[in-house]
Amino acid sequence: MRVRVNGTPVEVPEGSSVLAAVRAAGLEVPTLCHDERLSPSGSCRACLVRSGSAIVAACTTPAAEDADIRTDDETVAATVRRVVELTVERLPAAALDLPTELAAVCDQLGVGPEAFDGAGQGPGRGLGRDDSHPYVRLDADLCIACGRCVRMCDEVQGTFALTLVGRGADTVVAPGTGGPWVESACVACGGCVDSCPSGAISGPVPLPVAAAPTATVTRTTCGYCGVGCALDVHTRTAKSNPDPIPDPIPDPMTDPIPDPMADTDEPAIVAITPALDGPVNRGHACVKGRFAYDFVRSPDRLTTPLVRRAGRLEPTTWDDALALVGRELTRIRETHGPDSIAAISSARSTNEENYLLQKLMRTVIGTNNVDNCSRICHAPSAAGLTATFGLAGGTNAADDLDDADCILLVGANPTEAHPVIGARIMQRALNGARLVVIDPRRTGLARVADVHLRGRPGSNVAVFHGLARLLLDNGWVEEAFLATRADGWDELRALLDEYPPARVAELSGIEPAILAEAARLFGTARKPSIVYGLGVTEHAHGTDGVRTLANLAVLRGAVGTPNGGGVNPLRGQNNVQGASDMGALPDLLPGYQKVTDDAVRRRFGERWGTPVPPRPGLRIPEMFDAALTGKVRALYVFGEDILQTDPDSGHVRAAVEAAEFVVSQEIFPSATALAADVVLPGASFLEKDGTFVNFDRRFQRVRPALDPPGLARTDFAVVTAVARALGGDLGCPTPADALAECARLTPVFAGISHERLDREHALHWPCRGPDDPGEARLYEQEFATPNGRAQLAALPWAPPGESPDTAYPYTLITGRRLVHYNSGTMTRRTPNLALVPDEHLEINPDDALRLGLRDGDLVEIASRRGSIAAPGRLTDDVAPGEVFLSFAFPDVAANLLTSGETDEVTSCPEYKVTAVRLRKG
Repeated sequence: MRVRVNGTPVEVPEGSSVLAAVRAAGLEVPTLCHDERLSPSGSCRACLVRSGSAIVAACTTPAAEDADIRTDDETVAATVRRVVELTVERLPAAALDLPTELAAVCDQLGVGPEAFDGAGQGPGRGLGRDDSHPYVRLDADLCIACGRCVRMCDEVQGTFALTLVGRGADTVVAPGTGGPWVESACVACGGCVDSCPSGAISGPVPLPVAAAPTATVTRTTCGYCGVGCALDVHTRTAKSNPDPIPDPIPDPMTDPIPDPMADTDEPAIVAITPALDGPVNRGHACVKGRFAYDFVRSPDRLTTPLVRRAGRLEPTTWDDALALVGRELTRIRETHGPDSIAAISSARSTNEENYLLQKLMRTVIGTNNVDNCSRICHAPSAAGLTATFGLAGGTNAADDLDDADCILLVGANPTEAHPVIGARIMQRALNGARLVVIDPRRTGLARVADVHLRGRPGSNVAVFHGLARLLLDNGWVEEAFLATRADGWDELRALLDEYPPARVAELSGIEPAILAEAARLFGTARKPSIVYGLGVTEHAHGTDGVRTLANLAVLRGAVGTPNGGGVNPLRGQNNVQGASDMGALPDLLPGYQKVTDDAVRRRFGERWGTPVPPRPGLRIPEMFDAALTGKVRALYVFGEDILQTDPDSGHVRAAVEAAEFVVSQEIFPSATALAADVVLPGASFLEKDGTFVNFDRRFQRVRPALDPPGLARTDFAVVTAVARALGGDLGCPTPADALAECARLTPVFAGISHERLDREHALHWPCRGPDDPGEARLYEQEFATPNGRAQLAALPWAPPGESPDTAYPYTLITGRRLVHYNSGTMTRRTPNLALVPDEHLEINPDDALRLGLRDGDLVEIASRRGSIAAPGRLTDDVAPGEVFLSFAFPDVAANLLTSGETDEVTSCPEYKVTAVRLRKG
């Protein structure tokens, strides 16, 4: 469509606004209520232009073919100036001193201090401030009632925490509860902070911080959950690292490092903002990625190597620490063989660092004893998706959620654990997509779902079969798709005879009518999508759960087709997908190539210059068992606090204590680090160079905004140095070199490099060559199984590994909370701790009544492995007979209770079903 802007022809897409046409012409008009992330409002009238004979709001008016748009009309310009003068006439003139959009518009239009305080009320309107929240501040005197913050909260975040109150010129934003901001429903995503044009809502540092003369902006990828949000890190100009070695060397156990914010010569993050062009987050973030960065300068950050002497960890030099690691690992390898050493790699570190560590273990140590924390979370996803479809990743890009008309959300609480994706699902539901939630807890999305299937923990397979049976009975199965693209339909159909709604109700507690309604919504959808989380995988039959859930997508023809939303696991940590992609697994090399394949081993061995061991190594639970029997003598734990996060932590501690030599590579003195013989200080994601892979198989760049503090080094440098201490050379001088080597050896990553990612920002794997755009949506031609067809799974339901009984009558479910990430190592060292200072046990009011508990009473929670205590919080978000804990607080050690039961295929622990008893503490 062609229009004219100030006489110049401009081509714009059909449906474009006048504002879009003006910008396409390289011009700008003032805007105060407009944000590209929001639906246009037109309330501020600052963007008035002339279109033909009419004066229109550019943001809300569609551009018409051959329209004559004028931004240089003097009459309109005078009107706009008067509109802005009326907008600011009761604001304090100090508003002009802030680096805001409002101040810029005033400068553009020549509106000066004389236009402010027109009502003669002095420096402000007396509407007050709210500084109750650690991250979000409100100065109501600066509010212009544009409504952007309210729409951001409603349209992007879906929290509905804000509203406009007052009348006329005194209309201002306020928390919807009417109380202080910190007590409102605000989830601190920061969207209102980013969008506010006047500075009425601000964060800890006024924005835009990029306006500061010493600010540097670094684009990176968030290091919290697996969504993969693109972030801009704003830092004050920093000096380079490393510093000279201090004398004496500081002890991080007793000597806090200096606060870098207190010294203008030191590096400092002043703010983090979500990237507007972020391929997944699109200008959105959560409280963790947006605000929880103070951990990088925490006083107890590990800044120097530590070695254990006379039972105490003491600071030392890198030379001494590395020499000890080299001597001990060499001694143990030569005395007991290479398989007596095992390593746990890091799902929080970069792909390149994971690639380097698995290469270290296989080439320098000579063992396949390497694993990563996907073993205890999403190993069933890799196994189940590979068995069904052929590749160990989700089938579709996050963008396909935008077209889904029915979302089946299973065993996931994304509004807390993956907030940006949770907000997108919330918006789809609010905009008409049907939402079916399968979860024993009433999560935030369950509250708005069309149907909430609240099955008993451990009943997933039965519920999935029940849904499949109803799809079959009602003719909602795509027979043509099954005939041409799937195997195993006859076997599955026969098995489904055993799962009528009545039996599913017996096994799960879900009423047949509710199950039927869920099946109808999913079965009649035009483009159904399945999204799931750890509530599917962390079970004794987690792989069966993934496979039988995938059956539903196959039966609907909703995978590998343009009308399919596919099957997509939400990854809990930032690089769970990537750590496994890079071969930090005992039986798989990078790209999920089997170590038992002679041709694959030969190709890697030729490149690496040493043979690859042919026998699969130990999985994480097997490593602990082997340590207790003396088969594993040394543990190298990279970026994991296994004493807090792994199940049956008493068993894990016994294994760590039994090992002759333990190395912990960490950024904080975690429980695991404090139990180690050598602690090597590494770097946070804000100090790293490399890449992550997010939940939808998307490679993205990670760039350092800061140097590691003190004597800490990047983990890439640490692993390289450990290899040299062992007499090896990993042959990858830089992270870019490591990814390039991996790409040469791994066909599905062959087209991925740092250079290309710097140009294109993100690439999905498979990406098989430099001209391959990558496959955002998999299997459109055929599945990656040996015969090119999806493999349906006829797997019967089996009971969980541990069930409640008379001695332990309650079921404990564990999971995450919004404010704290995983074990809380980072978030508990930020102001997030002020928002959620401690852990509590969620318990149903009916159970509390029977136990004589009131809200806030201390509750003792005991399993067959130990007992802990936590304050109780009464809520019907958990069903009677079930309780919930997170594992973010060491003083409420939830994993002291969880069992050693594991998935029979992958050894993933059964975190979601633990039999416990309760009593008032």
